[in-house]
Amino acid sequence: MSSAPPSRNRWRLQDAKARFSELVRKAHSDGPQHVTVHGRDAVVVMDAEEFDRLKGGRTGNQLIEALQASPHREIPIEPPRLAMPVRAVEL
Repeated sequence: MSSAPPSRNRWRLQDAKARFSELVRKAHSDGPQHVTVHGRDAVVVMDAEEFDRLKGGRTGNQLIEALQASPHREIPIEPPRLAMPVRAVEL
């Protein structure tokens, strides 16, 4: 097992496992950390807030903004409300 620190933001898998807390701290402070398997990038560990920012929130704000920017805003898009089917049940 290597005791040398990983290069800037690259970690061999065995080093990442042995020093996971440090890996997480570096992801928070220094940005994304690449974990390699057999010398090739396998995964990237990154700060959760940065991940959420890149992925986009689940708020629906982008959909709302797109609909509001539409030149066809006057077209109703609400589906008609139909009565729910009811079946008779003997008690």
